[in-house]
Amino acid sequence: QVQLVESGGGLVQAGGSLRLSCAASGSIVRINVMGWYRQAPGKVRELVAAITSGGNTNYADSVKGRFTISRDNAKNTVNLQMNSLKPEDTAVYYCNANLYQTPTMTRRDYWGQGTQVTVSS
Repeated sequence: QVQLVESGGGLVQAGGSLRLSCAASGSIVRINVMGWYRQAPGKVRELVAAITSGGNTNYADSVKGRFTISRDNAKNTVNLQMNSLKPEDTAVYYCNANLYQTPTMTRRDYWGQGTQVTVSS
């Protein structure tokens, strides 16, 4: 089995910063893409940022220039540095990993349990 464990959410004032971390463990052969999604109340889950094993990144337009995603392939971790936070960034943030797992070499997505980020105005 595979587990994704997130940390780093919390309450911050507008303009502040938070750093989210996610660690993947278990029967992992290789992780292709790791990313962060978020879901606000009454809204659909949306991609915030993603990063490939080669370091290519993709960001939602709403977070470009404010958020930075990074990963450590050796440790199977991914981080999201969030700066200049806005109240509209308030949501539950989910870590995602698209990976190959042992022993079947099946490729599938795994999700973390979610961490709450609240930005007050």
